[in-house]
Amino acid sequence: MNILGISCFYHDSAAALVQDGEIIAAAQEERFTRKKHDPRFPANAAAYCLREAGISAKNLDYIVYYDKPLLSFERLLLTYLSIAPTGIVSFIAAMPLWLGQKLHIPKIVRKELDGFQGPVLFTEHHEAHAASAFYPSPFEEAAILTVDGVGEWATASYGIGNGNELMLLKELHFPDSLGLLYSAFTYFTGFRINSGEYKLMGLAPYGKARFKELILREIVDMKDDGSLRLNMKYFNFLGGLKMTNAGFAGLFGGPARMPESPITTREMDIAASIQAVTEEAMVRMANHVHHETGLKNLCLAGGVALNCVANSRILHNTSFENIWIQPAAGDAGGALGSALAVWHRFLGNGKKIGHNGLDSQKGSLLGPAFSEERIREVLEKSKAIYKQHDKSALAFLIAQEIACGKIIGLFSSRMEYGPRALGNRSILGDARNPEMQSKMNLKIKFRESFRPFAPAVLEERAREYFDTDSPSPYMLFVAKLKQHNQQPVDNDEDILDRLKFVRSSLPAITHLDYTARLQTVNNNSSEALMSILQAFDKLTGCPVLINTSFNVRGEPIVCTPEDAYRCFMRTDLDVLVLEDFILKKNDQPAWNEDVAWKKDLVLD
Repeated sequence: MNILGISCFYHDSAAALVQDGEIIAAAQEERFTRKKHDPRFPANAAAYCLREAGISAKNLDYIVYYDKPLLSFERLLLTYLSIAPTGIVSFIAAMPLWLGQKLHIPKIVRKELDGFQGPVLFTEHHEAHAASAFYPSPFEEAAILTVDGVGEWATASYGIGNGNELMLLKELHFPDSLGLLYSAFTYFTGFRINSGEYKLMGLAPYGKARFKELILREIVDMKDDGSLRLNMKYFNFLGGLKMTNAGFAGLFGGPARMPESPITTREMDIAASIQAVTEEAMVRMANHVHHETGLKNLCLAGGVALNCVANSRILHNTSFENIWIQPAAGDAGGALGSALAVWHRFLGNGKKIGHNGLDSQKGSLLGPAFSEERIREVLEKSKAIYKQHDKSALAFLIAQEIACGKIIGLFSSRMEYGPRALGNRSILGDARNPEMQSKMNLKIKFRESFRPFAPAVLEERAREYFDTDSPSPYMLFVAKLKQHNQQPVDNDEDILDRLKFVRSSLPAITHLDYTARLQTVNNNSSEALMSILQAFDKLTGCPVLINTSFNVRGEPIVCTPEDAYRCFMRTDLDVLVLEDFILKKNDQPAWNEDVAWKKDLVLD
């Protein structure tokens, strides 16, 4: 039984294939088209899923779409009618996409996947999120909480999963949305919505939450159960082309920050304030869900579930004993959730717990891998200088390079599904090096210097460095460094000056509040990353490395060997590892590409 899940036409389109209940493959379209957050039909991602399973479209039993377009169209029409004639420009702009694509999903599916003869099914948006959270989780029974911008009408929901059954009990409806609230502040602080929200979260520790009470008094009415009502007089997203209006700007002493302009104390304090509001809302929601369900396990999905600081607040400030979060928590994960919903809910098949009580997400390493022959062909075509090494010696050679201050581009096995690089498409560096954060941000990632990096740590050694008792295999929780690893600093300096202070024994991964977005690495994780961490630990006594995604700002994570070599040559990466091939930058022929390529990247 082959079921292909599809998400597209909003942002982060993706495809996922479930075969007899097993997750075979899943990938975002952006990785193939090189267009970040690509919303188009995931033709390339779907083709990959079919190749991975060794089937064609005619072998598919069902194709399922992660949203019910007619309900979403109903919301669109009723919203525009409620504010008419305001919003006519936005309405006219939206109609071609709806009339040409979104209302014709079955027709488009059959055109793009020629040979498919089965039914095209639809799940509701938050049903897909809930299914993506519960069915791959290691729990037989769990409460489920989904929070995002908006699906058809729902902006948040909660329910219960038990075996193959999934029941959503309550929903919060548009326009009242925690996700849209956070996106409005993302826009106002000069970042791109549906892309720059993680920047806002990263900026928050630089500021003080002095606007929190203002937000709760004027902008959002938050109830004890976490439900909320937005004061729409401050927003423009119902029918306008911007998220906020002049009234919103008046509350915060001036207009929205222009993208790429200097970040001021105001933006830092706004980020801290909306982050505090978001954390409070998520904790209240989770506490309410626990009160209503009485269950010990919680599953999370939806774009807001990528807010790892809020996730950690739920972990530490609610009565849930265990939390599992879908690694592709945003719209991309809806493709997987919709396919799993058909297998379990529509077809009535039982839920299987992963081996040794683990999840069935397979480390979220669900994308394409590439053969030695393909990699060698790419290297020869590029006239690259390389050495092939025995796999048994590879990890130690890489660890040696990192210990010498080198920055490594690591390309190994299957690509990650979701927004995080987890060791197979990663850039690695020495977390002990105080210069590493600024070097990696400015000379490799080409991004703002305030952005923190995540540590990867051997799971069995994590508690030596971080205050944590819970695994974090998908970088979806933060943890504070242990007191003995911290070094006190003066936080009254300018934002850029603050970055120069060594805050801990692992300065390159320590944020201003002494936290880090943690990845704990175990036998279910990237085999390559696990081996390198073990080798680095033996060499230096430190089981921690910087792990950031293998890409530059505005570009998707690399997918193919060609993508990896191109990124290697465009940046100040020192070493590229393509499976068991090692390339050193100083050995390579001159790279003659015009720097105009940067203009093609959509900055977030």
